[in-house]
Amino acid sequence: MLAIINSCCVYGMFGHLIRVEVDVSSGLPGFDIVGLPDASVKESKERVRTAIKNSGFDFPMKRITVNLAPADIKKEGSLFDLPIAIGIMAATDQISLGERLQGTALVGELSLDGKVRPIPGVLAMSEEISQRQEIASFLVPEENGPEGALIPGKPVFGVAHLKEAAAFFNGQEEFLPVTVDVKQLLGVTTLDDALDMADVRGQQGVKRALEVAAAGSHNILLSGSPGSGKTMLARRLPSILPSLTLEESLELTRIYSISGLLPKNQALITRRPFRAPHHSASAASLIGGGRTPRPGEISLACHGVLFLDEMAEFQKNILEALRQPLEDKFVTITRVEASYTFPAKFQLAGALNPCPCGFYGDPVKECSCTPHQIHKYLGRISGPLLDRIDLRMDVPRVEYRDLEAENREESSDQIRQRVEAARSIQAERLAGTGLLCNAHLGRKEIEKFCRPAPEAKKLLQEAFDRLKLSARSHDRILKVARTIADLDNAHEIQVHHIGEALQYRG
Repeated sequence: MLAIINSCCVYGMFGHLIRVEVDVSSGLPGFDIVGLPDASVKESKERVRTAIKNSGFDFPMKRITVNLAPADIKKEGSLFDLPIAIGIMAATDQISLGERLQGTALVGELSLDGKVRPIPGVLAMSEEISQRQEIASFLVPEENGPEGALIPGKPVFGVAHLKEAAAFFNGQEEFLPVTVDVKQLLGVTTLDDALDMADVRGQQGVKRALEVAAAGSHNILLSGSPGSGKTMLARRLPSILPSLTLEESLELTRIYSISGLLPKNQALITRRPFRAPHHSASAASLIGGGRTPRPGEISLACHGVLFLDEMAEFQKNILEALRQPLEDKFVTITRVEASYTFPAKFQLAGALNPCPCGFYGDPVKECSCTPHQIHKYLGRISGPLLDRIDLRMDVPRVEYRDLEAENREESSDQIRQRVEAARSIQAERLAGTGLLCNAHLGRKEIEKFCRPAPEAKKLLQEAFDRLKLSARSHDRILKVARTIADLDNAHEIQVHHIGEALQYRG
């Protein structure tokens, strides 16, 4: 007897509908899975066999053939355990082959005692199922239920055991769909109160630069001697960023779900990520990759901050690989069988010492490096990569009077209010363009929204000629000046906005 079960899997960032065709026929007992399965899918034979027996059902001693269609796409993972088991039980009349089974897509991993374990990528699958007219509902592991229910349109049911799934399709029990209040989840405050700008003494100029970077989502590079506070300042950048929008939160949740990094008992990510990979990280871990490509750090930092501490210690080829994602806000990884595109809408924050010993230009300690060593060290960060960093700040040594000052420093909450006000101005200006903030402006938008006043235009022209700036630098200065003007609630870019933006070029 033949049973056809609807299931789903993930390729890249998107779900893909899979038909699990199960045939149980007379002949020598056997269990074969075809349709380009990998080792993890083939191992499901033993999990399915044991789970069916331990759940009180009969496993047929017949010839069992399972085909995962379409057969030209490689299948991987343990998510096909539940649909294969339900298919075998349906083909042996232990489950009704009715409209409910034919109109439901199901996924899940089985343990040996029949429990249904959670799987990654349910949000992307739920988005695919919601667009399929032939699918009426989606059955997922109980722990994945709230995640799948984030996408409206089709009811999502959660099951904890194979017995529950059998009862669902046989109509023996009444199951209620999983419901979540997305707005309530998004409204939960998840800011890290332990990291506050008020903890940083002095460094007013750097704090101002971080505020500008946060207001326009600009990339920033901090340079200074050891102990000046570069890392401390950079780690507090997320605390002044505005809250995630629903669209940003859903995209970020989908990335973490596909990567298997979605925190337990958390259906929606509501906090901007801060990723700080070590300088020994490989290109695949940073950019994304693998035999079947998975998102890398630049995608996991989407709508948040990617912090590269000791930036000059990273391998040069890895830093150069950042150039295209910084410009395009996505990364495409090509393999023989397919190309995978992952979002990379991250904000880069880098920190580095000015030389190998770290004290070049320090007013207290003398540098012990030769000019050749300094040139070689800083040469690891190429000109084209530096050209894509909007703000470059020298972080000076903190003075003793700043450490002992009794006045209260400005908190992250106070700075965030100004940042959110500037972002609101940008959102209103860019409505309908698909862009979110000034850092994402293209040439067409720069010409439309970044027109400086005559005096400001004259200053920019003089700087362009004197500093031998590139066309990209010219555009980035205008975008930073536009952000500074937004913080001032100014309609037109004035000369002091251009002057401050030029100072941030380093």
